[in-house]
Amino acid sequence: MTKEIRHDEYVRKLLEDRKKETIKMDPVNARGIEKGEGITSPASNLSTEETRLLKEYMKQKNLLKVTEADTTRKKTLTLKKFLKMKRNQQVEVYSNHGDKHIYTEGKVNAVGRDFVMLTNLKDRVWIPYHAVHSANIPYGIPNYSNTHQHFLYDNNLREKLLYDFGATVSKREVLLQQFNEESLRTNLNRWKGTWVEVKYGDSQKCFGKIIETTKEHVIIATLNKKIQISLNQLAYIETLRFLQILSKLFKKG
Repeated sequence: MTKEIRHDEYVRKLLEDRKKETIKMDPVNARGIEKGEGITSPASNLSTEETRLLKEYMKQKNLLKVTEADTTRKKTLTLKKFLKMKRNQQVEVYSNHGDKHIYTEGKVNAVGRDFVMLTNLKDRVWIPYHAVHSANIPYGIPNYSNTHQHFLYDNNLREKLLYDFGATVSKREVLLQQFNEESLRTNLNRWKGTWVEVKYGDSQKCFGKIIETTKEHVIIATLNKKIQISLNQLAYIETLRFLQILSKLFKKG
């Protein structure tokens, strides 16, 4: 039978036992004190590398559980997870436009709610997730983890982020992509006036300038004509360079 103990007796015993403990400084906290950062509470009782591995495993396990429970979200969630891990890195995306297959290689510039934006030295490409068949790392490119994105900022920017977060982030593309998960509609709306070639529907395509994006459509204008395209029908959007624009205009003329 367990002997009962009163609370004050328990506290007294606990304090006495603590006095007898040999206190060892944790190397991580020792380094923190040296740098003037103080002591931090450990995320777990494991070593730091084991904790990192455990957290990554938990994220992947949670993702699998969610996609098993709702298969309709599986493609979007897995694509976003993969592409966010490869932000600012080289990837290859296989997408569909009707019966045709499109291969695109570039750096992951933006990962949105329903699209990915890839860039290279010449072009910028928007691909909706519903048009993506699969995404991968190009052969010969090293596969290294880059799940946490860091950027340098000065004290002035830090103060602006603290006291005027919304206005500061909305004015900078890098910060916007860091903190906000845009939709294709809102992203395209910030590229008004940009000349693009749009592939949509089963095999349709057009070129022109982005005029406006509404809740359900993007409006493209070329010369005296405007084309309204449903966002759900978009398969591929690519920016056009000056010479490409001239070539297409002369062919049309």
